[in-house]
Amino acid sequence: MFGGRVLGLPEDLLKKGKHFILIRNPLDILPSFDKVVPPSFFELGLAELVSIYNELSELGKPPPVIDAAELQKDPEATLRGLCDDLEIPFQPAMLSWEAGAKPIDGLWAPWWYKNVHKSTCFKEQKKYPQPFPFSLYNLLEQSLPLYNMLRRHVKKKLSLLSSPLPSPNLPVPANEKLLAWVGDEIVTRESAKVSVFDSVVQGGDSVWEGLRVYKSKIFKLEEHLDRMSDSAKALAFENVPSRDEIKEAIFKTLIRNGMFDNAHIRLSLTRGKKVTSGMSPAFNLYGCTLIVLAEWKPPVYDNEQGIVLVTATTRRNSPNNLDSKIHHNNLLNNILAKVEGNNANADDAIMLDKDGFVSETNATNIFIVKKGRVLTPHADYCLPGITRATVMDLVVKEQFILEERRISLSEVHTADEVWTTGTMGELSPVVKVDGRTIGNGKVGPITRKLQAVYKKVTEESGVPIQNYLET
Repeated sequence: MFGGRVLGLPEDLLKKGKHFILIRNPLDILPSFDKVVPPSFFELGLAELVSIYNELSELGKPPPVIDAAELQKDPEATLRGLCDDLEIPFQPAMLSWEAGAKPIDGLWAPWWYKNVHKSTCFKEQKKYPQPFPFSLYNLLEQSLPLYNMLRRHVKKKLSLLSSPLPSPNLPVPANEKLLAWVGDEIVTRESAKVSVFDSVVQGGDSVWEGLRVYKSKIFKLEEHLDRMSDSAKALAFENVPSRDEIKEAIFKTLIRNGMFDNAHIRLSLTRGKKVTSGMSPAFNLYGCTLIVLAEWKPPVYDNEQGIVLVTATTRRNSPNNLDSKIHHNNLLNNILAKVEGNNANADDAIMLDKDGFVSETNATNIFIVKKGRVLTPHADYCLPGITRATVMDLVVKEQFILEERRISLSEVHTADEVWTTGTMGELSPVVKVDGRTIGNGKVGPITRKLQAVYKKVTEESGVPIQNYLET
């Protein structure tokens, strides 16, 4: 089907027949349509096709969806797949036909089949299209989302730059359907996008925080918002949302998703959309873009058996280049170190400062224990993490000796215990670094003690999520 329902067809046809939906990109439809008659949203029929797809799906018979571009590019493979879906035999005769009008052409033929009647087989589209008539831009904006909605159900999709990849399995399948806050609204996962003019796209010009939800409370929310505010100010962001506006977006996103425990929030604030591409913040005239991405996410490391680290050759940024106290989204430095960790089949990679002393890992802060003393690097090159600060307080409260100082790599290799800290991982024991077993290769007693008291703190403190039942 294409264009919707034909008047006069039996009402029970959907229940009885075998159906498929043929779609075509509005970028191609509209210029072609405009040559015959001024197009309208109704005449394009995409809304009706979405309705038909949903109606058939509700009947338990979701129809195969075929994109005209796929059919033209590889007609035999596309038709064979369609025949399999419809449980009908494929016939080579489907790939060619005689020129001229056919008795089965239907009521559209006099207007639309001039070129069809000249053809004898499928022909691939021209590699490059014609210019789009921008008088139809508003209609394109209305119709593209519907086309893309249907296109998501096409089994094989054309890709301009590479072969399409199969849909990956998500680490947490429940996150396949979630709602995210982007800008000033809540949207579905597939619609959670920022403009190509946004500063985060054009230069990684954004700040972010990681938040964790425990039993209807957000742990250390105020501290994270303090750091986000400081980072935005250090980067000279303008038209920043107020703290109350950011909190409201966070609460609404969590409530809409029903996420009240065991969830993680990636909170981002970009410099915003630009009026034209370029580096200068003078182009940012729309205000900041707020993103609240909440996911079901347990701690990302094995906090029972421990993790393995290697040391990266990539050095941590110096304050001479980019101050780590700005919690920014330009994370290539960390990503390069993580690539090294992945290549070594390690959980993460330790990053050193310019003088060769330990700074942090690509994603977390680091602590070591030697003869009962707890040591952690100065926050000169590393991020002064909020989980790091919490654990430092707990070390003192539990009456362990805490030293904040330079730590050499050999001290890590010979430590009695090592752990990392971060919002996504909490306290993660390290059992091996660069092939050296830490201690006896098991989680140490001080690590276990601090894991327990940290768990208690997360259960007892935090900012309550404003409960929708109270409104």
